[in-house]
Amino acid sequence: MMKVRSVVRGCGSYLPPKVVPNADLEGIVATSDEWIVQRTGIRNRHIAAEGETTSTLGLAAAKAALSDAGMTADDIDLIVCATSTPDHTFPSTATMIQAGLGMHHGAAFDVQAVCTGFVYAVAVADKFLASGSARRALVIGAETFSRLLDWTDRTTCVLFGDGAGAIVLEAQEGTGTSADRGVLTTQLRSDGRYRDKLYVDGGPGSTGTTGHLRMEGREVFRFAVGMVTDVVEAAFEATGTSAEELDWFVPHQANKRIIDASADKLGIAREKVVITVDRHGNTSAASIPLALDVASRDGRLKRGDLVMLEAIGGGFTWGSALIRW
Repeated sequence: MMKVRSVVRGCGSYLPPKVVPNADLEGIVATSDEWIVQRTGIRNRHIAAEGETTSTLGLAAAKAALSDAGMTADDIDLIVCATSTPDHTFPSTATMIQAGLGMHHGAAFDVQAVCTGFVYAVAVADKFLASGSARRALVIGAETFSRLLDWTDRTTCVLFGDGAGAIVLEAQEGTGTSADRGVLTTQLRSDGRYRDKLYVDGGPGSTGTTGHLRMEGREVFRFAVGMVTDVVEAAFEATGTSAEELDWFVPHQANKRIIDASADKLGIAREKVVITVDRHGNTSAASIPLALDVASRDGRLKRGDLVMLEAIGGGFTWGSALIRW
């Protein structure tokens, strides 16, 4: 039976020019390059400059993705932007990117699921395309997490960076099997009981301030490794595929130890794992599309490859998306 699939037509990314190596943080908090690398795998991160915002990063990534797809904004009728660091409480970052593209039609809105945001955004866009509500979508993950950090807290300020990534999805008919190109399944979960494990201690409806990121690192690590199997195995079950059939595993880039432990638990060979956390740090909702673009540009990602996306974020939220590239 024929089925509409959301096929990836292009991808792109943008990183602020300012690179901050671990050594630069030694003068800010009591830490060291050795300590950070050993516990996280992070060596560098990009930090947005004055005048750079989440929407400007997202706009640059969106333009790169459109160029890669050989399209213009006129070809797009939906923009879904995943972010936890919008330029403003409102309007949405997605509408600002829409305006920056010179796009005056269609719909644009934000999705907020913290580090799982891009997976949630892919799921939302896929539903629009599968239902016929849209034909082509820009799905963006963009963050300026450096502006949520307490730069006196060495347990969090060394972890995060800024950046944006984007993909273009297009509705195409498939056969309804796992051999189809496009999004094969998405699996989303959340459990608000864990909100105090990873959160920001401010907001317009509570403190009237932006607040700072707070995290219980050990609890996040334990939950991330423990729950990742749920959504990944559900994706395999939904599509009749297996870890052995995967070409690439592209997880949220939070911590190399979490990534390695998750891959091992799932039986995914480490040579199939795309790693960018060493050069980008944790860019929250931007991390997966940034990693996809790196793997696409260096030639690893090829048409027909089976790719598993997976993430966990504050809330807790977690999810997966299985895509035939």
